[in-house]
Parts: sequence; structure tokens; C-alpha cells
Amino acid sequence: MRDSDYERAGKSRRRRFDDDEPDFLKRSPQPQPQSTDEDAPEAGDRWSTWDLSTAGERGPQPYPDWVVTELAAVDTELGIVKTGKEADVHLVRRGVPGTDRDCLMAAKRYRGSEHRMFHRDAGYLEGRRVRESRTNRAMAKRTGFGREMIAGQWAGAEFAALYRLWEAGRQLGVRVVPYPVQILGTELLLEFIGTADGQAAPRLAQLRPEPAELADLWRQLVDALSVLARCQIIHGDLSAYNILVHEGRLVLIDLPQVVDVVSNPHGARLLHRDVCNVGTWFAARGLAGVDVDELTHDLLGQAGIR
Repeated sequence: MRDSDYERAGKSRRRRFDDDEPDFLKRSPQPQPQSTDEDAPEAGDRWSTWDLSTAGERGPQPYPDWVVTELAAVDTELGIVKTGKEADVHLVRRGVPGTDRDCLMAAKRYRGSEHRMFHRDAGYLEGRRVRESRTNRAMAKRTGFGREMIAGQWAGAEFAALYRLWEAGRQLGVRVVPYPVQILGTELLLEFIGTADGQAAPRLAQLRPEPAELADLWRQLVDALSVLARCQIIHGDLSAYNILVHEGRLVLIDLPQVVDVVSNPHGARLLHRDVCNVGTWFAARGLAGVDVDELTHDLLGQAGIR
């Protein structure tokens, strides 16, 4: 890609894809669903959905010790963590009643076709065509059925990317994404990044790090981008708004629009845009030596593209 193309990509104005709200929302009590199912649990809002996901719809093995896999577990809704145009994230506690066995999870739920969604999906969907021509036509025309299929593609793409990046990060000794617990339809259950009492970790954009912390976060980010590059994956919408920092550890979130840098014709441009977004943020806060063109070139090399 020519340098002029990189420059245009870096300077173009754009809207954030999945995180239009700049701050996490305070958790508010949610109305408890009135179940008519005679088999509903005595406590909580639903039985654990762990057994409803197939083996390929659960996170990488070995499962972390904190993941509750017992079939006697129930899920309890604790409120909304954040909202977006395409999906909302809820806080869910999964636990076995009468025991201390429980965990907090972030439940990301993509919205149905009755909501406005995926307003900027055309470039990301290239290379994600399905076999059925009828489905492809419906997706192209954005019919109700087509929009439902697109929602499923976004959810599936995000889960697959998280699965792959978690495994790659584990092999390389770098944790870059939340652990993907399971996917069921258009609901993703993920490791909750935050405190034990349900306080979500802040986004990078909310922080004002000191110089030493800023340099360390940049190092972590470069390591994370290297993991993505080795997997030939581009985040596609990376910014300081979809990076969490918990106890000094940087975690990438919101990956429904991931791009295969090899198969997608916009791959190199999108990678450069991602690097420009985060590089500009760090440079604006005083970090010296941020060269977005050099980093982009290096990442493309790690992805096998010269």
C-alpha cells in the first residue's frame, strides 16, 4: 500500500463501530423476567446455558478454573454494563445455589432485526459470504432475515476471533482478550474484566497514565497487535474506547468486525487505520517515538504480507 493511502486512512473521520457511548454506564437494576416455565430455577433468572452450547461453541480447553460448568448452576442478571448501537453488554453471575461456586461474566447480546444495526458493515463483510445464495442475497439487500444472518455472523466472528486470540496469546504468554466462555445464538458470554463486586474496568480513553505507565501500556499494546498479526487478524475498529485496563493489564474488546488481513482487500488499510488511531492517542499524551507507519509495516510482515 502506498504511503498516501496510509495517510488518507489515518486522517479520515469516522464513527466508532460498536461503542458509541464513551463511558461505561452505571449498572442499574433490571426487571426480573416472569418465567412461566415450570422447570425454572428457584433462584436466579435462568438455568445455566452451558449445556446448550456445543463443544465448538465453548471456550478453549482447558477451561479456566473460574468457569462454572456445573449443570446445576443458574444465571442471575445483575444489570447493564454498557450499551451500543449493535449490542448491549449485561453483567451475569453464574453460580451453583447453596455453594460458593460462582463467577461473573459479561453477556454481550446482539440486537435483532427490529433495531438499527451494523451501519458500517460492508467493508468488513467482504470475504464472509455463506454458501446459500438466498442468504447472500438477503444479506446484501438487508432484509429482516438478512439482518438476522448478519447479526449471527458478527457474533460468530467475534467468538471465533476471541477463541483464536486466546489460544495464541496463551501459547505466546500474552493475554490480549477476555476469555470467551461460550456462544449461544447471538449471545456471547465472556470473562468479565473488572472487580469482584461487578465494577467494570475503565477504558483506556478514561485514563491519564503517568509516563512510565503510558510506556508500559504502549508496549503491551504492541505485543497484543503482534499476536493479532501472527493470527492474520485485524481488529478493524481499534481505538482507546475498546481497550480496557485492569490492574495494569491491557485487554482488547469488541471484535465483531475483525478482518482477515489476507483475504480482505481492505486489510492493509484497516490495519494502518487501527495503528493510527491508537498511536495518535498515545502520542497526544506525551509518548515519544510512536511511528505508526513503521509499526504498520512491521505488523504486515508478521502477518506474512510484504
